[in-house]
Amino acid sequence: MTTLVICVDRSGTIGRATNVPMPVAGWEAVRSLVTDAGVADPEDASVNCLLEALRVARDLRDEREESVVAVVSAESESPVGADRSIAAQLDDLVDRYDPSAAIVVVDSAEDERVLPIVESRMPVDGVDRVVVRQAHDLESTYYLLKQFLADEQLRSTVLVPIGIALLLLPVLFVRFSAAAAVAGVAGLLGAALLYKGLGIDRLVAGMPERVREALYAGQVSVVTYVVAAGLSLVGGFFGVLAATELGDAPLTVQTMEFTYEAVPWLAIAGVTAAVGRLLDELIRDEGIRTPYLNLPFVIVAVALVVRGFAGYFLEQEALRPPTVVAGFAVAPAQRLAAFIVAGVVVSLVGVKVASDVGTETLEEVIEADADAERRTEGE
Repeated sequence: MTTLVICVDRSGTIGRATNVPMPVAGWEAVRSLVTDAGVADPEDASVNCLLEALRVARDLRDEREESVVAVVSAESESPVGADRSIAAQLDDLVDRYDPSAAIVVVDSAEDERVLPIVESRMPVDGVDRVVVRQAHDLESTYYLLKQFLADEQLRSTVLVPIGIALLLLPVLFVRFSAAAAVAGVAGLLGAALLYKGLGIDRLVAGMPERVREALYAGQVSVVTYVVAAGLSLVGGFFGVLAATELGDAPLTVQTMEFTYEAVPWLAIAGVTAAVGRLLDELIRDEGIRTPYLNLPFVIVAVALVVRGFAGYFLEQEALRPPTVVAGFAVAPAQRLAAFIVAGVVVSLVGVKVASDVGTETLEEVIEADADAERRTEGE
């Protein structure tokens, strides 16, 4: 029974620093690799990972257990390519030593992600994660800060928003009160964190490329999206005008007035954008996918329900005249019920039309979009 003690380097720093073909196996070969890696970059935690792998193999040998120490290091910078190169190296080790079990030695959470790849090829008896003791001490703060400042992505993500906030803070203190200044800076930092945390930066970065592809491909949705944006601005403009005409009315009432006036325009904008997407589907002649066909009906149904509730609240505040149908006054509750029923009916009609005409389910669309996104990230 042979136990394979594997030092995993998913980042590929060991291979790049030493220029040694991977995988490396055997006590003397790994000892030599430790020297080469340490001389190339003494601050790299991978050196400690190599030493820990040697220590584990020595302890197993002292217990009269046959063991082989080995190192696998990624040979690609992309996540998929790195995992595939490590998988190929593990296959080489399995063919060479036919181990009965493995002990995986890692030095970071990123390396630990390779564990399922190892488990698919051999039983894993244990995982040994190396934590450098000095990293817990205050004296290492300077070196950690130095490495942080050397990372361009972290600098742009953290330092730029903090720097802008510190520059704005004295200006806001001079122009406004202390509470307003603190609130403004907190809002700026919160927006920056959400911008990065929600991945909006990736969407914004990829927007020019998607727009260029859409223009070159002659997609109708490009025009309809522009029209939808214009209609949304019109709806917002009319909503703000209607809300400001209420004067000193409570904020909730002004919000309902804004919603009541803006919702029709926003619904038309949404339907316009959805119709443009449907036309693109028809032009491609690949069938209309069910979610895209159902989307206009959902937009109209939601708009009916929202406008019905907004009108109900405004009628309760006597800001809207009662609805009259065929000479009979309709109560606010009856009017709200009519809007809700109309929204449900439109939604059901959309489901029926989508099921009869659509060619692809929502799950298939989501899976296809996810595959396309993974292919884009891999490139």
